[in-house]
Amino acid sequence: MSGGVRELKKGEILFREGAPSDAMYVIKSGRIAITKAKGTKEIVLAELVAGEMLGEMAFFDNKPRSAGAKAMLDSVVIALPFVALHAQFKTFPEWLKAMVKTVNSHLRNANQRIKNLEQASSAEEEMFPPHTITRLCAILSLVGFKCGEDTDEGLLLPSGLLRNYTIQIFQQPTYKMQKLMEVLSGLGHMIYEEIGEGKQKIVIKNHKQLTQFVDWYNDWIFKDASKKIEVEEKELPVLRALVHYGSKIEPDEKGEVNLNLTNMQNDSMKDLGYVVSVNDADNLAEKGLVNEKVSGEGGVIFMSFKFVDVQKILPFWEIIYTLKKIQAKN
Repeated sequence: MSGGVRELKKGEILFREGAPSDAMYVIKSGRIAITKAKGTKEIVLAELVAGEMLGEMAFFDNKPRSAGAKAMLDSVVIALPFVALHAQFKTFPEWLKAMVKTVNSHLRNANQRIKNLEQASSAEEEMFPPHTITRLCAILSLVGFKCGEDTDEGLLLPSGLLRNYTIQIFQQPTYKMQKLMEVLSGLGHMIYEEIGEGKQKIVIKNHKQLTQFVDWYNDWIFKDASKKIEVEEKELPVLRALVHYGSKIEPDEKGEVNLNLTNMQNDSMKDLGYVVSVNDADNLAEKGLVNEKVSGEGGVIFMSFKFVDVQKILPFWEIIYTLKKIQAKN
């Protein structure tokens, strides 16, 4: 990059986060914002004015830009190419070069620690991180085993005892347990109702399934990343369709059903309210959750899968993604 004066219009990008570094800049006039991507948004870390320098950290380690920079006002900057600066830097005393490099390294490390703290804060904002989900569901399961009462609706739990287990024994927030039960109730796995005088009706409709979810999710959390099979939220509609239509087919001796995907595509809007194409389950096949689709007579497309396995994981992933969307209280 050649040196010299560069004029920027308001909003114009000077350099982007992650871009290669080839120069530092001195602001001659105007105002430059240092920006950082955070999800789909952009946050401003600092605003620099005339006389200040930016982009200098990469001079010593040649790393990509750790942040972006753009003009907040019409601005003028002076570009100082690293090629020319390196030639001058070689003439510095060794002790001075070592000191400057050390200061730069400390700044890099400090930025990384700040980034780590930001990530930790983001995790804390999540109301239901994975381990919280397993703990709270395990409490429900345990109380069900210990003193649940069988009813026509399911397993009735004593609300007072559940509260004591949640607060006193497992030291979990009651508002999170309450929100979890509201979510499970909304998904059809529980009944959670206020019945007056500070009491609640708490019924687990399928205690065995809830217990299986705790064991399955705990195993999934600690499984080696290379062995994890994760269903994405966008794949839930096709998973629901496979369960819906697969439930109408008699499994073979291996427990597999052979689903006509062509009929599914034609009937899904009428039956489910959304269209599921013959290709929508391809990602699930790549992950090994279902078999690859095959063509039959007349161009009809089929896909086989072990029904009980697909049926089992669908409600589990629905619980996970519903809880992930709930943020902690400020």
